[in-house]
Amino acid sequence: MTSPLDLDQLQSFCAIADCGSFTEAARRVHKTQSAVSMQIKRLEERLGQALLSREGRGVTLTSHGEALYARARRMLRDNAEILDYFSDGDLAGSIRFGVPDDYAVRLLPMILSSFERTHPKIAVDVACMPSEELLNGMKSGRYDLIVFTQGTHHEFGELFRTEKMFWVASHGGRALAADPLPLACGPQVCIWRAGATEALNRIGRNFRVAYTSSNATAISSAVLSDLAIGFLPESALQPGMRVISEDKGLPRLPDAEIAIMRASHAYGGIFDALAQHIIAAMGNLESRETTAEAAE
Repeated sequence: MTSPLDLDQLQSFCAIADCGSFTEAARRVHKTQSAVSMQIKRLEERLGQALLSREGRGVTLTSHGEALYARARRMLRDNAEILDYFSDGDLAGSIRFGVPDDYAVRLLPMILSSFERTHPKIAVDVACMPSEELLNGMKSGRYDLIVFTQGTHHEFGELFRTEKMFWVASHGGRALAADPLPLACGPQVCIWRAGATEALNRIGRNFRVAYTSSNATAISSAVLSDLAIGFLPESALQPGMRVISEDKGLPRLPDAEIAIMRASHAYGGIFDALAQHIIAAMGNLESRETTAEAAE
């Protein structure tokens, strides 16, 4: 009978794949670098395939490593679920959570305050950053769990909500009538900015990037101050914003895809509790009412 794979080896393998470094992976799994190297050697011998390719100081997955990675993550998740099922202890611990600040003003008070009431022994340390910074932070080990707004083209981003994007302006403002159209948006790496500028180019609408910031509050302030128009998903709309109706000559924007990503260790227990709470809370947002009230 073939013996099962070693979950401890798979955990170390996934940690290396996540961060691209034996040294950092050893720190994450609380082992020495030599112990982790020996685990990978034994795992490769067990499977009869090279799983990792060392390139200078970095480490990348081979084609066999990529095939194992997804399956190993599923095994780690299933293992955590089994342990949870037979555990009768209270959930307690700390979670490093990252979320784009586009959602922070409206969502954080609602979601995290209710989570704290239902899970008083779980401490959530929150960082509000643009999605690209959150993804980089996940790779470097700064977060256990992040929400990001670029869909699932990154490995293990679980898409859980799709929202319509809206052009927004200040009530009674003049920015919408300006030519070229002044935009308030994130930096060039922002996926929403790319979608908006591509849509405007497609219809031949003149525009200029009048206000750039990686801070969502600053962009909203520029819109509300009539310095420029902006674009936001339903759950990020704020009071006082005017949603520009489709008859104003602006193109339809690509939908916003919201996903959640976990570190390879962040399955079961406190991590499942927070992830499930976020998904349920954002899925129940009554965004249509806000949109209807803001539309003009």
